[in-house]
Amino acid sequence: MVRLPLTPEEVERGQRLGALLRRARGARSMLDVALEARVSPETLRKIESGRVATPAFPTIAAIADVLGLSLDAVWAAVNQPVSEPESAAPPVGAPPVGAAPAAAAHGAREQLTS
Repeated sequence: MVRLPLTPEEVERGQRLGALLRRARGARSMLDVALEARVSPETLRKIESGRVATPAFPTIAAIADVLGLSLDAVWAAVNQPVSEPESAAPPVGAPPVGAAPAAAAHGAREQLTS
């Protein structure tokens, strides 16, 4: 079987997964988490370091369970888009781009009907 090379997005997603698992593991030893999840410590080390960017679903499910993470939370964290530079980000508290604030829309309607 020939394995296709990973895309840059898959590599980045694997790095985000590894960082998430490292943070969730906290002070617990890698050995303890791996044994409890019934995976080898080497597998956990490779996943946490990003060397295994696309681990098997049962492996991630077992590790997430041991760490108390929901698979929904893992999926959301791993698939978040790359953050934009600060200069491109809207100011804190600003409405989403393309969204008209409800008050402004209501005020515009009042002006039209007056």
